[in-house]
Amino acid sequence: MKFGYQYRILRVNLSNQTTSVEEPEELFYRLYLGGEGITAYYLLKELRKGIDPLGPENKLIFAVGPATGIPLSGTGRNSVGAKSPLTNGFGEAEVGGYWGPELKRAGYDALIIEGKSKEPIYLWIHDLNVEFKDASSIWGETTGNSQEIIQSELRDKYIHIAQIGPGGENLVNYACIINDLRNAAGRSGMGAVMGSKNLKAIVVKGRQENHIANKDKIKELRERFNKYYLKPYKGYFTHGTGGGMMELFASTGNLPTNNFRDAGSPSAKNIDPQIVKEIVNLNMESCYACPIMCKKVVAFDDPWLVDPKYGGPEYETIAAFGSNCGIYDFKAICKANELCNMYGIDTISTGMSISFAMECFENAILTKKDSDGLDLRFGNSKAMLLMVENIAKRKGLGNLLAKGVKQAAKVIGKNSELFALHVKGQEIPMHEPRLKQGLGLGYMISPTGAEHMHNLHDTSMDNERNVTQFYPFGIFEPLSVDDLGPAKVRAIIYLMNWKATGNALLICYFTPWNLSEYTEIVNASTGWNMSTWELMKVGERIMNLARVFNLREGFTTKDDHLPERYFQPHSSGVLSNKPIDKDKLNHALSTYYEMMGWTNKGIPTKLKLEELGIGWAFQELDGI
Repeated sequence: MKFGYQYRILRVNLSNQTTSVEEPEELFYRLYLGGEGITAYYLLKELRKGIDPLGPENKLIFAVGPATGIPLSGTGRNSVGAKSPLTNGFGEAEVGGYWGPELKRAGYDALIIEGKSKEPIYLWIHDLNVEFKDASSIWGETTGNSQEIIQSELRDKYIHIAQIGPGGENLVNYACIINDLRNAAGRSGMGAVMGSKNLKAIVVKGRQENHIANKDKIKELRERFNKYYLKPYKGYFTHGTGGGMMELFASTGNLPTNNFRDAGSPSAKNIDPQIVKEIVNLNMESCYACPIMCKKVVAFDDPWLVDPKYGGPEYETIAAFGSNCGIYDFKAICKANELCNMYGIDTISTGMSISFAMECFENAILTKKDSDGLDLRFGNSKAMLLMVENIAKRKGLGNLLAKGVKQAAKVIGKNSELFALHVKGQEIPMHEPRLKQGLGLGYMISPTGAEHMHNLHDTSMDNERNVTQFYPFGIFEPLSVDDLGPAKVRAIIYLMNWKATGNALLICYFTPWNLSEYTEIVNASTGWNMSTWELMKVGERIMNLARVFNLREGFTTKDDHLPERYFQPHSSGVLSNKPIDKDKLNHALSTYYEMMGWTNKGIPTKLKLEELGIGWAFQELDGI
């Protein structure tokens, strides 16, 4: 019996409505593990250089991992990848909930979507069966309406649905894929790729057994988690991410304010979930098999109606539509979150696109004539909400902002690029690189563009207590948040490789499993004798494959940069005299290249790729 996987990858060709199944060997899974590893392999192997991300040649890959569906905290995730329409490079996102485990129970480790359907369809995958269903009646519907119609048509309320909303149908470059209405594969524009294929939804249900090699070890790990890890995570049970942190982040300069221009405001307390939980009837839910109930659910009917079926805003969403747009009305932020989940667009990129437009408006680069009559100033919550809808519907100024800030600034001109905060075309997440300077380097070298999840947060290792979590990496000394020396670069490399491993294993970042426990989980699931060293090599392998993909698509070291804004201080507050030193950052980038075994132009050498067992990838660098 084979353990940990179903040993089946399903290919679906939408152009001719055919399917086929591949059965990879065990070595394939051991090299690439799952999730982002499977995605990186297939995108580099099978996509032709220079294809249109929104053309039928792009492939959309859904993948699970050996941890998916195990009865342990953090195992409800799946990965989605394709060439990104937002960055024109490597695109990938993860999402929690229940859809991933259900795909595995339906009998598959990955789903490769190819071609383009002539008419809107959805896929119905159940116990190794695949059906193509007409989606013309739900094309144009919000995610909530689509879910109700599909459940009624299939006569089953216990199915799980990954779908796009009107944002994906309208090819918003940062449209996302929504699992069960409230869990988003948010970044890289995977929803736009799905929309370009006329694929509305993928519905899954299954009864295939998820074979686990060592159930006793899984039970032991679960008991260990409940005994040692639940108590420190108590805060997540009551208010989720961001709770109790907003004032602290404002005081340290970490809370993005007015498009990362200004210092944090004392008003930040007004958008702290811990403080305002009563006014939005805050409740908490969890993902598959996870006792950490960190998922917000909000409901109210004044001054807007907000439906609890769309969940509630996490920290990134609160900051993106809140302080970064100069807005301190928590109900307005909850409404923005609901709209994004209804229409299927990424809250980070949407909020950043609006804050970009707001700063352009305040600098007279945009006027009311450009903004459809809206007074698009920081702090105008009604204008912000209208812009969310306009972006999803590609209406007026929203049609331009739907391209992302990089492309929008090129059209607007007039030095608006100074306010377009992105890396490789993907908008900056809600963490301040002028405070966390290693994080800034991580933004620069992330293969998907600016990304906070597979990154080092410098505040996690700036004192003796915090640095203990890095002991398994051989890092024993604290490093200051603005350190950009070789020791910090080494920490960034180790942690980002580890996070890439987690994206292949598909373990949630918000669970405190450590490096050795990752290894225990993999081996208990699969029956392998994988070492921690071998597991870490999976993450390094992924980072190199993604790098080769981007280089092949025309990226150079010039794309590994931060916006100029971060080399200037905040307008006031604790970071008013602490910009990033550009020379030190560029030196850290060179150090990163060298430590990774890349050339001074950021190109992996043939020997480095051979050392990782992916020498075949070097041929993709021919002529670079």
